[in-house]
Amino acid sequence: SVLFFALDSKKTETEYLRIHVRANSNLEQDQLIKYELKDKIVAYLTPYVADLHTKSQAISFLNGKISSLEDVCNNSLKSKGFNYKAKVEIKTEYFPTRVYEEVTLEAGYYDSIIVSLGEAKGENWWCVVYPPLCFVKSAPIKYRSKILQIIEKFKEAK
Repeated sequence: SVLFFALDSKKTETEYLRIHVRANSNLEQDQLIKYELKDKIVAYLTPYVADLHTKSQAISFLNGKISSLEDVCNNSLKSKGFNYKAKVEIKTEYFPTRVYEEVTLEAGYYDSIIVSLGEAKGENWWCVVYPPLCFVKSAPIKYRSKILQIIEKFKEAK
């Protein structure tokens, strides 16, 4: 079982749950597999995120899916001939300011699902699981309206 540790809530940006996929290196093949695995992770999680209504619900759900997410990644890595594996963790980390479309995430501590590929020393892909910002464009139409409603409700609450 995975334990989730949060830092002092005054320092934690509590309204978001981020996701990061960290490439093994900046070599072209490592960057390409990072994007391929990102697509597989988003496809795997998309049917579920529409039904997550709080960040704590998202963390609880993802804690139960860590092994499955590692399997999704590791099966792809193995089938493509990579000799390293993926490790999935949920933890609180410090991140610099980032902009995702019209949302700016200020620098600070964020609860995140971290997907480390191999040595995880390469450039990373990031997005937000809750609210599900990175799942809107890639989600099937039947999920799009529900996700947009969640995002709009989240923005109105601010």
